[in-house]
Amino acid sequence: MPGGSGAAAADPAIERTLRRLELTVTRRLDGLLLGNHLGLVPGSGTEKAESRTYHVGDDVRRMDWAVTARTTVPHVYDLVADRELETWVLVDLTASLEFGTARLEKRDLAIAAVAAIGYLTARSGNRLGAVVLTTGHGPRLVPARTGRDGLRALLRTLLAAPRTALDRPARRSPAAPAPAPGTGTGTTDLAAALNGLRNPPRRRGMVVVISDFLSVDLSWERPLRALAGRHQVLAVEVVDPRELELPNVGLLDVVDPETGATLTVPTSSRRLRDSYARAAAAHRREVDAALRRAGAGHLVLRTDSDWLTDIVRFVLAARRGRGAARRPPVAVPPAGAGR
Repeated sequence: MPGGSGAAAADPAIERTLRRLELTVTRRLDGLLLGNHLGLVPGSGTEKAESRTYHVGDDVRRMDWAVTARTTVPHVYDLVADRELETWVLVDLTASLEFGTARLEKRDLAIAAVAAIGYLTARSGNRLGAVVLTTGHGPRLVPARTGRDGLRALLRTLLAAPRTALDRPARRSPAAPAPAPGTGTGTTDLAAALNGLRNPPRRRGMVVVISDFLSVDLSWERPLRALAGRHQVLAVEVVDPRELELPNVGLLDVVDPETGATLTVPTSSRRLRDSYARAAAAHRREVDAALRRAGAGHLVLRTDSDWLTDIVRFVLAARRGRGAARRPPVAVPPAGAGR
């Protein structure tokens, strides 16, 4: 990834974007999340916090027997983190993220999500690091740092990441069938990047994976499952509405941003649009199921919605019950089981 942090910091456009992003995130989160910030998900520790209703998967060693006896409903108590939290963010900034048909591009939304996560996990001594994926450049490691200065440096690095979409387009025949979502031959390798987070082993903490998860290759599930066995894991899926359904605009030239391949799609065909929508919905269900099996929390952010409100809803749900933030890995049954 060309350009050092000094070059990024000297770019006036990047500095303006950084200030606008920071103001947007901090002001709105301060107004929407009142009270003590326990972070994005409950942290590990020894100091007891408030009790809440028991959810499947909770540690029975944290049963609050007094409240359970008084209410006749099983309750457990949360723990307030009494140690430094180390959070690693895997940010997918490959060419497929350079797309957006609503309020902003998916790439911008991914960076905004990093800003919100950094703010929510920014407490005294907490560290935030990142692995950045860009097309053709391989993953880049940004060492974990503490405080707002570390978060700003990370955001500058993300904002300065090169854009690689449409570098070398290669024409294909017109009027070809519409591609099913995620069937491109892009170079995004989430599995390798996740394995990179496992080796060398890091202290227990939190791992956040931000991607559009467009590839039909779900090989990232196994390393994500391994990470969930040691860390709290959150997957942030970035979605644009045009990836879910095609508009009726006649002949539409579409380009695979990661390979440059192009084709012309007859969007006036209702059968084709319906087929595309079914394939997109099926792929999203597969991604959600894979994340559930891996034991990762799942937050969906759309370019056509209020993403900060979506994050706040997720945080509040995580506070109400651990099951909303972290799910234990689901055992995959052997073939033919249960028949």
